[in-house]
Amino acid sequence: MALDVLIWVGLALAAGFIGYFGRYPAKILLDKILKKQSSPDEDTGPPRDLPTTPEEKVARSQLKVEKKKAKQEAKKAKKAAKE
Repeated sequence: MALDVLIWVGLALAAGFIGYFGRYPAKILLDKILKKQSSPDEDTGPPRDLPTTPEEKVARSQLKVEKKKAKQEAKKAKKAAKE
């Protein structure tokens, strides 16, 4: 009886081991196949409007500073409301 239980536990562990390491190489193979099918020239990410002129860069950095200040003020107001 105990031997049968050990055999079944061993078989279950072996099946899990084979299942995991059989799935992993298949996943890698599918990733490689899918990468070959998609062209490298495709831009899959969202379009980005990056500043190109110095004026745009300055304006963008000013917006970041203003946003950071507004965020800090909101934190302070929230902290003051808690106390």
